[in-house]
Amino acid sequence: MKEQKPNFAFLLIVFTGCAIFLFLVDQIYQIINMIHTLAANAKVNLIYVETILKIIGIAYIAEFASQITKDAGQGAIASKIELGGKILILAMAIPILTVMIETIIRLIPG
Repeated sequence: MKEQKPNFAFLLIVFTGCAIFLFLVDQIYQIINMIHTLAANAKVNLIYVETILKIIGIAYIAEFASQITKDAGQGAIASKIELGGKILILAMAIPILTVMIETIIRLIPG
């Protein structure tokens, strides 16, 4: 189908990916609720949990966008999307990394 009607094939790929995501939204919501409950029971600061969930979301969205772009035959743009996602993940992880480093420094004697 990709050779005969590439525009239709591309739209079919996007539609299928979105449909699968919408089908899984309820399961994703349940997983997020479970993680929030576990974090609250463990008395973990919810800001860190939410940041980690945002990082995971960015990773999935960047991967999805990259795959769609590759399917459209734009490999160079797909690479840039992946790079952008990685940079956003690194930027969002800085506060968590800072807290971890500060905790490790406090644990080291003298």
